[in-house]
Amino acid sequence: MTSRSLPAPDAQLQRRSSGDRAALYIRRLIFDGELLPGTRVPQDEVARSMGISRIPVREALIALEREGWVTIEMHRGAFVNALDEQAVRDHYELYGLTYGFAVERAVERAGAALGDRLGEIEGRLRAADDPDEVWRLAVEFHAVVVEATRSPRVKVVLRAMSGMVPGNFFAMVPGAIEAERRGVTAITRAVRAGDGARAGGEYRAMMRRQGDLVVDVLQRRGLLDAPA
Repeated sequence: MTSRSLPAPDAQLQRRSSGDRAALYIRRLIFDGELLPGTRVPQDEVARSMGISRIPVREALIALEREGWVTIEMHRGAFVNALDEQAVRDHYELYGLTYGFAVERAVERAGAALGDRLGEIEGRLRAADDPDEVWRLAVEFHAVVVEATRSPRVKVVLRAMSGMVPGNFFAMVPGAIEAERRGVTAITRAVRAGDGARAGGEYRAMMRRQGDLVVDVLQRRGLLDAPA
């Protein structure tokens, strides 16, 4: 950790709770190389940069330890971990499994209307190039699928899964826009055909591709453990 001040949080962070904002801010500091693997998270400086107390910072670090970003050592503080490549891939496999399950249930319960709704979003997504617009449309697409499951349990599971990339995924991960377009198109075609199993498989394949791209980004940033 250098002695220079931490960068200021951006405006997007202001729309979250203090603990969530602190967790996202620290993830970004790690992702951007401001906090390197093995260094201690400067809790006072994080709190000062964000204009919050240390309490939500400590809450954030507990959450980040559960996610594997840091390790908390008694009386010493929290230290940044190098991320494990297989854990990153597993993270996106789990996303794929969850969304794959969701789309299968959605096809069963929503019928042809789901295909029409997803098709409308898919068409706009294919025409979009701006990462912010792609992000908005991708979130809308996945939300329509989840809503069509009529399952509160699916929503709870997905809320418990945080993203590995702290920011606009499509702006920060090269190739992610094209991977999302391909996946969304394949999912939509399967849903329109009433084939929930195939739609689920396409969801899993899309999330696996996105996981591969994230691994590439993390490797280039030096954030992954070296292979044994």
